[in-house]
Amino acid sequence: MSSRPRPVAAPRPDVAADEPGAAAVASAAPPAGMVEVHGVSKFFGDVVAVSDVTFAVRAGVTALLGPNGAGKSTLFRMMCGLTPPSRGTVRVLGADARSDRDVRGRIGLSPQQDALFDRLDALEFTAVAAATQGVTDPEAAARHALGIVELDPDDGRPVSGYSKGMRQRTKLAAALVHDPEVLILDEPLNGLDPVQRRRMIELLEELGAQGRCVLVSSHVLEEVARLGSRILVIAQGRLVASGDYRELRELMDDRPHRISIEADRPRDCAAALVTSGTVVGVHIDGDVVVADTLEVDRLGREIAPLAKDLGARLREVIPLDEDLESVFRYLVERR
Repeated sequence: MSSRPRPVAAPRPDVAADEPGAAAVASAAPPAGMVEVHGVSKFFGDVVAVSDVTFAVRAGVTALLGPNGAGKSTLFRMMCGLTPPSRGTVRVLGADARSDRDVRGRIGLSPQQDALFDRLDALEFTAVAAATQGVTDPEAAARHALGIVELDPDDGRPVSGYSKGMRQRTKLAAALVHDPEVLILDEPLNGLDPVQRRRMIELLEELGAQGRCVLVSSHVLEEVARLGSRILVIAQGRLVASGDYRELRELMDDRPHRISIEADRPRDCAAALVTSGTVVGVHIDGDVVVADTLEVDRLGREIAPLAKDLGARLREVIPLDEDLESVFRYLVERR
């Protein structure tokens, strides 16, 4: 597709945190991989967007998980050479993308921002991306890339008339059009319906299996579960955990969960919960018992019989910390 041959780089060892049993707090060991980030911080005036981050990723799909504003996009911009780190080093395929023009041509970026040339159709937009990368036949490359993402290159509608999911696939086609070895995709699943999301995940897995390094960011835990096993978790600009998704899921599930229980006789309910051993802590706020538990399922099974035995009327039981933000807070606090 491109004007010069670009053999896919052979996979290289990843950081120790990618190995089984090493999914806890991120290691500061020197990285080695297709993308290498070592001791990187990024400041915008007094704002610390990224703080002392170290990791490396190899071929295949790696998910960067974090809430909005965590620093994911800033990290991606540094990898692509769009902004320099304030401290530390970023290497892609062994080079600094900010100073090495050739390595920039081996990276494909799909930004989070939904900014397309809205007057162009998908073929025109993708062909412009190919031309900027020096591809010999931009239109042929654009047609091929649009076929990969299952868009019709002969659809003459301007991209302004596309759905969110179609615009996401157009951005991915533009990132793929020059056949890059490293793909950096910022929230590529955002706006896709379930069928589109499943197909996109399958496509990303296919690209990773070809030997490309595919970095995908998301703030949705369920999306990351389907993307692959290798996860980097970033919160408040810091890398707080990395490794196999299943081990990270266990780490997140091991945190105490906070449950709000509204019932008559809250003091009696609180005392009974403590006696039963289903909670690790309680406090009372009016008619509400706020309980911390490591056994959510057990608490759910036992709370109704317990209230009945006490002669208390149970009004409401709701989790207070099942949102993704609470998971990240827990990972930050345990560091």
